[in-house]
Amino acid sequence: VNRLHEEFFLPGEVIMQQGYAVDQLYFVCDGMLEEVGIAEDGSEVTVSLLEKHSSFGEISILCNIPQPYTVRVCELCRVLRLDKQSFSNILEIYFYDGKKVLDNLIEGKESIKGKQLESDITFHIGKLESELALKVNRTAFDGDMYQLKSLIRAGADPKKTDYDGRSPLHLAACRGYEDITLFLIQEGVDINIKDNFGNTPLLEAVKSGHDRIAALLVKEGASLKIDDGGSFLCTSVARGDSDYLKRLLSNGMDPNLKDYDYRTPLHVAASEGLIFMAKLLLEAGASVFTKDRWGNTPLDEARMSGNKNLIKLLEDAKSAQLTEFPFPQEITDKVHPKKCTVFPFHPWDPKEQRRNGIVLWVPHTIEELIKTAAEQTGISNDSCIISEDAGKIIDVDMIKDDQKLYLVDETH
Repeated sequence: VNRLHEEFFLPGEVIMQQGYAVDQLYFVCDGMLEEVGIAEDGSEVTVSLLEKHSSFGEISILCNIPQPYTVRVCELCRVLRLDKQSFSNILEIYFYDGKKVLDNLIEGKESIKGKQLESDITFHIGKLESELALKVNRTAFDGDMYQLKSLIRAGADPKKTDYDGRSPLHLAACRGYEDITLFLIQEGVDINIKDNFGNTPLLEAVKSGHDRIAALLVKEGASLKIDDGGSFLCTSVARGDSDYLKRLLSNGMDPNLKDYDYRTPLHVAASEGLIFMAKLLLEAGASVFTKDRWGNTPLDEARMSGNKNLIKLLEDAKSAQLTEFPFPQEITDKVHPKKCTVFPFHPWDPKEQRRNGIVLWVPHTIEELIKTAAEQTGISNDSCIISEDAGKIIDVDMIKDDQKLYLVDETH
C-alpha cells in the first residue's frame, strides 16, 4: 500500500500509448477510460471500457511486451499507480498469486482474446514456472529447508522438474539431506520419478553412497527402475566398485539380470577375475548355471580366465545350488522366472481376427505351455507355439522373457 500513488486524469488525456514500453500498473478507483486499438484501415477502434475496479498495464508488465492498446480517459478519473519493479518484487515472493493473475488475464479479459496475446501470456507462465522450479531445485541442492518451505508456501510446486527432468527429491537424495527428503515425501512428490537420464531419486542416493536416504526411500516404496538393468549391472561389475555393487543389490537389483548377450553380472565378474564381486553376487542369489548367447556359464568364463580361486568359488557355489535344486534350470526359474504373452491367432492374421492374449509364466516344457495356453484361450490342444516371425517354437529354452508368442492350430 505504501508503494501506491494516487493520481487524477482529465478527459482526453492519454495515459498509455500503444506499442510503447510500460513501467507502471494502474487501478481505476473512479471514472471511466477506454482501450483503443488500430483497425486494419488505420481507424481507431474502442476495444473495451475501463470502469471502477478495472486495471491496465498488467499485460505489458507481466509478459514483458509492448502496450497492446492505447488507454485514454473518457471522464475524470482517479487511479492508483504501482511501479513495475515493486509489482514484480511482490509477484516473485508470491508466485502462486502471480500465476493466478496471469490465468485470470487469459480467461477474463475480452480485450486480450487475440491468439498472440494469449500465446504470450501462456509462454510467460511457463517461463515463470521453469524459473521457480530451478529456484526450488537450487534450494534443495543447498539443503536450505527454511527457504524450501517458504517457496512452497508461496505457491511453488515441489513436483516440478528442471530442464534435465530432475526434481527437488533427486537433488536432496543425491546430496544426502535426510530432512529435506522426508519433507518432500510428505509433500506427496513422486518418489519414483525419472530424470532425462533415467535416474530415480533412489538411484541418486545409491550412486552417492547415502545409505540412510536409500533406506528411507525404499521404506516409502521407492525402487531403482533402471532401464536395461542387465547391461547397467554388468557395467557396474566391470568397473570393480564393490561398495556400489553392494548398494545396488541391497536396494533391489536382481543379480540374474542379463545384458544384450544374455550375460549376467556373474559372467562379467568371472571373465574379469573379480572374485570379491563374484562373492557379492553369489550371496545375493546369482545363478552359476545361467548361459549366455554362446552357451557359456560363469564357471566356463572363470575357467577361461584361469583364476583358480575364482574357479573354486564357483564350483563350490555350483555344488551348493545343486544340493538345493537338483536340476540346474530350477535355480534359474526360482531366481528369475520368465513370462510370455500367448495370443490365440496367427501373427499374420488381419487385425479384425485378432483377440486378447494371456500372460503366462514359462513352464519347464513346451507341452505344458501349449496345454495351459489352450485351456486359457479355448484353442484346441492340437496346436503349436510360434514366434512373431511364424517360426515354430519346439523348446522353452528358445523363449525369451516377455516374448510375444502365438498359439495356432496345427491342422490348419
